[in-house]
Amino acid sequence: MIEIGMDPILFTVGSFTMGWHGLFTGLAVLAAVIVAVKLSKEKNIKVEDVYSTALFGIVGGIIGARMFHVIDKWSEIYSHDPWLIVRGWGEGLSLYGALVGGFVFGITYAAIRKLPLGKVVDIAAPGMILAQAIGRIGCLINGDAYGTPTSLPWGVIYTHPNAAASTILGEPARHPLPAYELILDLLIFALLLWLRKRLKRDWMLFLIYAPLYSFGRFLFSFIRGDEAAVLGPLHQAHVVSLIIIAVCIPLLIWIARKPAPQPLTELAATSDKPTDEPKADSS
Repeated sequence: MIEIGMDPILFTVGSFTMGWHGLFTGLAVLAAVIVAVKLSKEKNIKVEDVYSTALFGIVGGIIGARMFHVIDKWSEIYSHDPWLIVRGWGEGLSLYGALVGGFVFGITYAAIRKLPLGKVVDIAAPGMILAQAIGRIGCLINGDAYGTPTSLPWGVIYTHPNAAASTILGEPARHPLPAYELILDLLIFALLLWLRKRLKRDWMLFLIYAPLYSFGRFLFSFIRGDEAAVLGPLHQAHVVSLIIIAVCIPLLIWIARKPAPQPLTELAATSDKPTDEPKADSS
C-alpha cells in the first residue's frame, strides 16, 4: 500500500491559502493555453483569438465547476445552508462542470467573433485533456476524488488531517482514482496529437476526445468513493458521460462520412481541364 501524508496546503498568508490542488489547477490552465497557441498555427487562427477565447473558457469553467458541484451535493449539503454556495466558493468544484462550462462559454465567444468553430475546438481538445491530467496530480495529493477500498498493492491511504479525504483517514486503502484518470488522460493526449494531422475534417478531433474521455470516466465512476447516486446506481458523472457519448458519437460518424473537401488547387485544375465535347457550330 502507498501512504500519502503530504499536507495539501502549501502555505497560508492571512486569509489566503494556497494548496497543491490550486497550484496544479493553475498549471493545468497554463498548459492548456500553451498547447492551444502552439496548435493554432496549424489551423491559421490568430494567437490573440486563442487568448481571448481561452479567457472566456476559463471563466465559464469556474462557473460550471461550481454549479455542477452544487447540483451534485444539493440534498446532502447546500439545501440545508444555501449561503454555502457563496461562502464556500472554491471548496467544491466539479471537473465535468469545468469542462462543460468552459466549452459553452468558449464556443459562444468564438461564435460571436465568427471564428471557425470546428478549428477552435480541435486546437482546444489536446490542451483540455492535458490540463485534466495535470489537475489530477493535485487531486491525488489533496485526497479528493478518492476511490473505493481495494487490496491492490498500489492502493493509497491518506494520513494527513488536512486531506480532503479526512473522513477516511486510517481506513483501508483506496483505489488511487486520480492516478487512473491521469494515465487515461495522457494516453488520450498522445492519441490526439497523433491524429490531429490525419483527420480530414474539422470537429473530428474534439468529437473523438469528448466521448473517449467520457467512456473512461463512466467506468472509473463505478469505483469512485466520494460520489452519491443520483439515478439508480448511477452518479452524476455517469449521467453526464452517457449524454456526451450519445451526442458526440453520432456527430462524429456523420462528419466522418461526409466527403472530404476538395483542395482549391484540384478545383482549379478541374475547371481549367479542356473538355472533349465538340463545340457547337456557329455557322
